[in-house]
Amino acid sequence: MSPETATQSHTDLVVDVGPVAHGGHCVARHEGRVVFVRHGIPGEKVRVRLTESAPDAKFWRGDVVEVLAASPDRVEHFWDFADSRRSWSHRHPPLGGAELGHISLARQRSLKAEVLAEQLKRLAGVERVTEVEAVDGPAAAGTADGLAWRTRAGFAVTPGGKLGMHAHRSDTVLPVREMPLAVDGINALRLWEIDLQGIERVEVAAPANGSRPLVLLVPAPAPGTRAKRLSAILAQLPEDVSVASFDPAKGEALQLRGRTYVQETAAGHDYRVTGDGFWQIHRAGPDTLVGAMTGFLRDGGFLDAGAVVADLYAGAGLFTAPLADAVGVTGSVLSVEGSPGTSRDARKNLHGASQVEIVQGRVERVLRQSQRNFDAILLDPPRAGAGKAVVNQIGTGPRAVAYVSCDPASFARDLGYFQQGGWELSGLRAFDLYPHTHHMETVALLTPRR
Repeated sequence: MSPETATQSHTDLVVDVGPVAHGGHCVARHEGRVVFVRHGIPGEKVRVRLTESAPDAKFWRGDVVEVLAASPDRVEHFWDFADSRRSWSHRHPPLGGAELGHISLARQRSLKAEVLAEQLKRLAGVERVTEVEAVDGPAAAGTADGLAWRTRAGFAVTPGGKLGMHAHRSDTVLPVREMPLAVDGINALRLWEIDLQGIERVEVAAPANGSRPLVLLVPAPAPGTRAKRLSAILAQLPEDVSVASFDPAKGEALQLRGRTYVQETAAGHDYRVTGDGFWQIHRAGPDTLVGAMTGFLRDGGFLDAGAVVADLYAGAGLFTAPLADAVGVTGSVLSVEGSPGTSRDARKNLHGASQVEIVQGRVERVLRQSQRNFDAILLDPPRAGAGKAVVNQIGTGPRAVAYVSCDPASFARDLGYFQQGGWELSGLRAFDLYPHTHHMETVALLTPRR
């Protein structure tokens, strides 16, 4: 071990950046130990500042602070606060949420395709390479550079009451004065100019259709000053913005001004979505995913008038409404959602669709109690995936399953469960709905193995 290595082994290391891995980092090695490196590109030689380096740890983590041999795919980061080299030069870690901003968009997508292929092979034994498609068409005007696509953003608040965001895997909150990935409707609020003392978190939704934005304020646990502080913040926000106070423990939003929900539009339908309810955050995401899902099911002959369909983890009804259109009044759609508030949204959004039955509850329980034979099932689970219990409940009765996933690891794991149950992967598309981050969205078609 050299003197330099001995004195800097727990601070800075020089490594060759290896292959990309799921989670927004690449794999490097130092004296036999794995180092998960963020803000590098495979093939580069870099200096890494270790952020997690316990002597007995199986692996370490670190951020690139200097590039000694750069990849041709390296570009200038669009956001100083998320740029690892600039941030560490100012003695603080970078923000999370734009960890691929130093890579050209084309290479970002090829790296994501590598991650998807690796997860499918390792967890499901499936050899498949799928292009990660760009999503920057007319419905997402202004996003060809991978910016201005987020219609929802969550912020922390610094101890001094300034709008902030967390550094990656850290409790450190850094003040921000912009969010380049957010749509103009969010940045136009200029929340960084407001004194947010007494607030723990701020959630903002600005629908892609231009309808009224919503600001959700999560007060810090200090009841004595809460009403006064909320009133002061309300006075600093534009009149045409809805504002609500949100209690995470109760899951309740208290109206302060305007509405406690936003009005979204997708696939020819309008949707009410409560402030904390789930909605695809890329401005073109809802239409993109609905198109991919219906394309798979229709082209395969699984979705037509009279079909019996289930929409599991249905949310506010993004997929339920177009499924109801497809099956018509002679068919039926079962909508299952675990969140009571989101399920209430679905009831309002689909009140005119007599062929839709909405059930609020755990998916595996509802499936177990259901006596229906489904022609097709749509799965759009949270990041953790559907899991073995749900896959087993689905069985092999349906003619097709369309699986929408935001996590390649949980999707590949569930695909393995489906394969064990007699299913096979018949179609797969992947979309870059989260440019400059390691996340992606996939839509798969599963059919019973012949």
